[in-house]
Amino acid sequence: MIRDITIGQYYKADSVIHKLDPRVKLMGTLIFIVSLFLGQNLWMYIFITFCLAAVLKISKIPFKFIVKGLKAVVILIVISAAFNLFLTTGDPLITVWKITITKQGLKTAVFMVIRIIYLIIGSSLMTLTTTPNNLTDGLEKGLGFLKYIKVPVHEVAMMMSIALRFIPILIEETDKIMKAQMARGADFENGNLLKRAKAMVPILVPLFVSAFRRANDLALAMEARCYHGSEGRTKMKPLKYEKRDRMAYLYMGLYLLIAVVIRIFL
Repeated sequence: MIRDITIGQYYKADSVIHKLDPRVKLMGTLIFIVSLFLGQNLWMYIFITFCLAAVLKISKIPFKFIVKGLKAVVILIVISAAFNLFLTTGDPLITVWKITITKQGLKTAVFMVIRIIYLIIGSSLMTLTTTPNNLTDGLEKGLGFLKYIKVPVHEVAMMMSIALRFIPILIEETDKIMKAQMARGADFENGNLLKRAKAMVPILVPLFVSAFRRANDLALAMEARCYHGSEGRTKMKPLKYEKRDRMAYLYMGLYLLIAVVIRIFL
């Protein structure tokens, strides 16, 4: 389960999506998320599914690798579906004892599950096709206008980049700790939910110790290299829009326009 988390990882491939400017991918992810919340009918989700499948095909990332990341959030998906299915009022479809499933609840639950799945896939696609360094540069450059209102854009982008970079490292560290605990007789798979939760407690302490140690080592390394934020810093590879980036913006604008039309007229 731990190794199934794909957010924060980078999948190296030779595709147009990988070569796009990180600012384009950040904007594309934002537009995709907006379109998901615009979706209120079947036609919208058919359109979103078609576009998402096309982008996944172009990215050359194996579909199995992307779907693997959904295993870590199955519980979240099930809970969200259950709340919408059983707590939404409307026209009754099935009634068992005091539990009633309504037509509106079923529709909302299905759309919510699709929305969460697509949200995770879309977010994972951005991190899988963008290195942490490029993502940091894209955030800093794209949000550069906030510097005029004294927002520390570079520091925020750096923190997000470090957080994404540490996700696979901490996943690997957690896996090592779990294997060490299992070699000593720990059982993480059997028993009820409460028992399994208690079994995870011995993992948390060494994991937090390891995380703080890595954070301290990183701080010392940055200080040794005279890192003082964005002041006076230059870029070895400054971001520059290419023709493919402008075409991508055009396609994203067309995508958003079609999504709005579907929302209004269908």
